[in-house]
Amino acid sequence: MQYGICNLGIVPIRLEPSDTSEMVTQALYGDFFKVLEQRKKWSRVRFAFDNYEGWIDNKQYKEIDVEDYNTLKSADINLSKDIIEFVTDSSNNLYPIPVGSNLNGLELLNHHFDGNSHTSVSVKSNIIKTSFLYLNAPYLWGGKTPFGIDCSGFTQMVYKLNGYTLLRDASEQATQGEALSFIEESEPGDLAFFDNSEGHITHVGIIMEDNYIIHAHGKVRIDRLDHSGIYNKEKNTHTHKLRVIKKII
Repeated sequence: MQYGICNLGIVPIRLEPSDTSEMVTQALYGDFFKVLEQRKKWSRVRFAFDNYEGWIDNKQYKEIDVEDYNTLKSADINLSKDIIEFVTDSSNNLYPIPVGSNLNGLELLNHHFDGNSHTSVSVKSNIIKTSFLYLNAPYLWGGKTPFGIDCSGFTQMVYKLNGYTLLRDASEQATQGEALSFIEESEPGDLAFFDNSEGHITHVGIIMEDNYIIHAHGKVRIDRLDHSGIYNKEKNTHTHKLRVIKKII
């Protein structure tokens, strides 16, 4: 088994081993993974954080050994805190990294970082505060940063920055936590899931106070939430049908 770590800021992870293939997620700086299959130009990887799989360009990660992988996996939380920061290498070259980058591999990569970082698990009330870091970020399928993010990438990153692990896709996240029977039972920071006409869960957002929800739909935005789903005041219609509310924390 081979292992790797992302040594660049934001790297696309593809559905197939091709630059023209759909981006299913992103590797942020410091994300590490098992290499399941390696070809001449591409590798299929499984991320340690959420077990998500996809293809990464071999030029966009650095190989590590199993001891380094296990050390990283057992390390405490250490994530970049600001929307954009920089690390420097031994030649003082700058590498831009987005919020939520994993800083535990700095020594391994021989990089230096002097910015702000998250190093502890936060209380649930901090979830909404963190979500505002992404407000108005454009929707991007597979995205995980304030420069482009999808609905489940948004919820995953907000929870990650507070020390909690969510799976990558909305349908996967819906398998976590405790289901609530009514909106009235929910608290700010709980997750609301929404399904399509076939009954498949395709959307997720974070519940706020007073029946509002923050979610990625066109951009990260705030809308009303009721028993039917998400109500978009600008369009004067419901845009998503509520399926279930989950308490993760």
